Amino acid sequence: MSRRGFLGMAAAALGGVMLAPGIRLIEVAQAAPSGGANPAARWGLLIDVNKCAEGCNACVQACNAENGLDPTPTRTSAQWIRIVQVKETKTNRAAQLPVMCQHCAEPPCVDVCPTGASFKRADGIVLVDRHSCIGCRYCMMACPYKARSFVHEPLADQKADVPRGKGCVESCTLCVHRLDRGERVTACAEACAKAGHHAIVFGDLNDPASEIAKRVREIGTRALRADLKLNTGVRYQGI
Repeated sequence: MSRRGFLGMAAAALGGVMLAPGIRLIEVAQAAPSGGANPAARWGLLIDVNKCAEGCNACVQACNAENGLDPTPTRTSAQWIRIVQVKETKTNRAAQLPVMCQHCAEPPCVDVCPTGASFKRADGIVLVDRHSCIGCRYCMMACPYKARSFVHEPLADQKADVPRGKGCVESCTLCVHRLDRGERVTACAEACAKAGHHAIVFGDLNDPASEIAKRVREIGTRALRADLKLNTGVRYQGI
């Protein structure tokens, strides 16, 4: 067999390899972005707790639908956003806020990962490489925000642009698949706006003309566990 014929057969065979139920490597390759992450950008979220409506979980539902997560999660289901109730002890003021991966500039999950599966892109988005993840869950223990989940069960009916796998750790990706397609809104921010709350703003923190950068610059915002000095990409207003 000629070298060209061998390579053609190899490519065809590789295209049919199943990465996970319903997901083939060829589909992942087709869904992959053509360009790399922009190192000049720092993508993040600004969440206004004052606008986060009590009892609303539109962001959670949108995240589940966008990424193929269980719409009715159980105790062991993966969850990329969770709603946390907080209360000011001095004034008894109560509020709720969505908590997800905070996309730290100095991510502890990356520091402890023995295989390099946890990594930070040049644009600040922290991700997990499913091919390299061995399911040790060191990153879950290192994350101070409890933002990572472990996939316990076999998966089916996955989305080609959000591949997942049993035995892997995963968390919020800031809808990186949308971003790499040129879209500039996450599923959670979009759903929050459609619900009429507009509590979540997504954008480039390094772009002084962006809405998120202007608001971070002009109003008081805070990072969760700012004492850890992780320089998070998710900021909160009103806490």
